[in-house]
Parts: sequence; structure tokens; C-alpha cells
Amino acid sequence: MPSFNQGSFLDTALESIFSQNVPVEVFVLDGGSQDCSLDVIRKWEQQLAWWRSEPDNGQAAAVNEGIRRGTAPYVCWLNSDDLFLPGGLSTLLKCITLSEKQAAVYGKVWNITEDGRRKKPYRTVAFSVRHLANRCFISQPATLIRRDAWEAVGGLDETLTMAFDYDLWWKLYKSFGPLTYVDDFIAANRRHDATKTTRKRKEHYLEAMQIVRKYYGRVPLKWIVSWPVRVNGWQVLQWLKDRMTGTKNTRG
Repeated sequence: MPSFNQGSFLDTALESIFSQNVPVEVFVLDGGSQDCSLDVIRKWEQQLAWWRSEPDNGQAAAVNEGIRRGTAPYVCWLNSDDLFLPGGLSTLLKCITLSEKQAAVYGKVWNITEDGRRKKPYRTVAFSVRHLANRCFISQPATLIRRDAWEAVGGLDETLTMAFDYDLWWKLYKSFGPLTYVDDFIAANRRHDATKTTRKRKEHYLEAMQIVRKYYGRVPLKWIVSWPVRVNGWQVLQWLKDRMTGTKNTRG
């Protein structure tokens, strides 16, 4: 679990893991938080396999570090502002153990508000390379990966800062074939103004297109057509929101 100044969500995230009734080894990689994160970590310290709190090289590097320290045959990461739904991890584990040919499995995810209210499901579908080239339909909190497959593709690309999970799905597909879809709700993805995908939407979009070009050979027209809505449209809406609330917009 990578985390940085997410103390207000961290306790809920850790509780969602340890209530799964699945044997787990949990590593918390905190980037040197200055909020209440250390108090939360110490609350769960006896159940953690290991933790640290110090400046690091970013989210992807923190995830790779945590997984390297583990020994479990299946791996995943949960961001500290997300959470597993009851039984979600058990569902993924049952599915991935059905066949050794499955490099990774993924399920459905609820988008939730900052205070935990459900909004709408993340748009998740059965695996299709054509769909993957048009958008990332795999939501990272609801995934489970074989350790040997993770190691074979080198884990996360630490040169990426926004869409390294999207890059990972492509690497796993290229090496092992389609990922397996589980038609059950597994986790919840918290949407709030402090997330990187909200604050840096343009950077996220550009990095995702770079990844598509790398693995698919070209960037589908959808990415160009959607740019005004996904990037510019959001910036306009955010500007209007800030004007209405009297908040100065300092986002890029």
C-alpha cells in the first residue's frame, strides 16, 4: 500500500484488507506523511508485515518496493484512499487459483465520493485488446496478479508517473494473453479533488496515449476526439466550480 498524507482514508483502507478473511502480508510504503498517517500505521502495526515512512521515488517505486519484500504467490496493491469490498479479495483469489494459466484477474469497482458514498460503477468489461486500446477498463483496486507473472514483466515502470497501471495491463497481456474478468464487485475507488488523476488530467491523458502507441502501434481516433471533454472540458467545469465557490484554481 503506497501512501502519502492520506491519513483520513488510511484506516478504512487497512481495515478493508484485514477484514477479508484471507491470509495476507501487507506492506505500507509511506512517503513521509506529515498528517495523522503514522498514528494510523502504528494502530495496525502488529498486523503489518513491514512499513516505513520516508521520502521515496514516487508511487510506482513504492509499489515495486513493497512487492519485492513479499513472498506471497499473488500480489496486488491498494492505494490508501481506496478499499476492498467485503469478500472482494477472496473472490479474486478463488478465481486466480482455478488455473495456472491466468496471469491476472480483475473485477468490478464502485466509484465512491470522498465521504464513502457510492456514485456509479467504474466502466469495466470483459477483456478485449480493442477496448484496451481505446480506454483502460481495468480498475487497479480490483486486480490480483500472479507473482511470477509480475516478476516476468518487471512490475511497474518507474519512469511513468500517472498511467503505470495501464502500462502493466498491456505488459501482462503481451506476455501471457488476456486477463480474466470476474463479474463481481471487488473494490471501491475513491474520487476526490486531491487524486493525481483529478489534479493532473492532461498529464494522465498524454501518458496513457504514449502507452497505447507503444503497445498497440497507433493511437485510436477516440483519444483525439475525447480530448476536449476529458481534458479541456474538465478544466472549464473546474474553473466554473471554483468561481462559484470563490476558490482560486491552482490546478494544472
